[in-house]
Amino acid sequence: MDLTEKLLDKSKEAFTMAIEIYNKPTIKYRIEGFSFFICNAWELMLKAYMIKTKGENSIYYKDNPERTLSLENCIQQVFTNNKDPLRINLEKIIELRNTSTHFIVEEYEMVYVPLFQSCILNFNDKMMLFHSIDMTEIIPQNFLTLSVSMKALNESEIIAKYPEQIATRIFKTHDAIDALSQNNNAKFAITIEHHHYITKKKEEATSFVKVDKSADTPVQIIKELKDPNKTHSYTAKHCIEAIQKQISKKNIQLKYNGKDTKFTSFHFNNFCKHYGLKDNQKFCYIHTQYAQPQYTYSQQAIDFIVVELTKDPEHILDNIKTKK
Repeated sequence: MDLTEKLLDKSKEAFTMAIEIYNKPTIKYRIEGFSFFICNAWELMLKAYMIKTKGENSIYYKDNPERTLSLENCIQQVFTNNKDPLRINLEKIIELRNTSTHFIVEEYEMVYVPLFQSCILNFNDKMMLFHSIDMTEIIPQNFLTLSVSMKALNESEIIAKYPEQIATRIFKTHDAIDALSQNNNAKFAITIEHHHYITKKKEEATSFVKVDKSADTPVQIIKELKDPNKTHSYTAKHCIEAIQKQISKKNIQLKYNGKDTKFTSFHFNNFCKHYGLKDNQKFCYIHTQYAQPQYTYSQQAIDFIVVELTKDPEHILDNIKTKK
């Protein structure tokens, strides 16, 4: 086994440990643990890439050939654009890792978890691009989503809980990251939202509440207006492009009528008819304000189609056409 393979094996293990530590409920230091291991995973992966493209000497300091470059140095050499959202994401997580060696509080989780989620997906993309390694074959796709605290950042609680210096630092960090999130794309931060709605269908519910007239605190049930531009932001064309990209990344070859084929609008429409995607609000939003209804789709629709294609790439396209 050469040095590149050793670095990649350790990188995969560090990445796995980062996710396992963060998603394990009994770990109290999961923010610190995640930042340590995810930085280690990136450093090892980038050094393996530098060896492949520039030679083994590239990972050592020129004035000290016995010492390897830091993660910061590797990032600067591989991601040369200092305005790249991916690079900014990594630099912010490195700052957190360096802070963790001194002092960190649990409220940092609410500040940094959007960056953590982007960092995981970025790592998976670059591991595939640089080394043709699909991390979803090591960790299932659904486990790449972090287990997030439902608690929101409460300013009054933090002021009461911590000394002024610590509270001020938390607020400044939150404001700085929030500002960067507004100016960057999903490679910097992925906003995690929780939506709640009332349904009488018990089998669809993930938690249960009851209305109690004798309760001390009065409540009112309201209808929530959701913005389809956020929840269902993909046109059919964009869905097809996203599906093609995921299929290509997984090196899956689709077949139709016994021949190799790409996923096209024809197949997308067959999927919609066969599985009733347009009738499912989770997958499709119908814009009825126009003379002819227009349809937009959610990320869940894309993920659903990719999963079905992956199960049986040789026959699925034929099956959904004949059975629709």
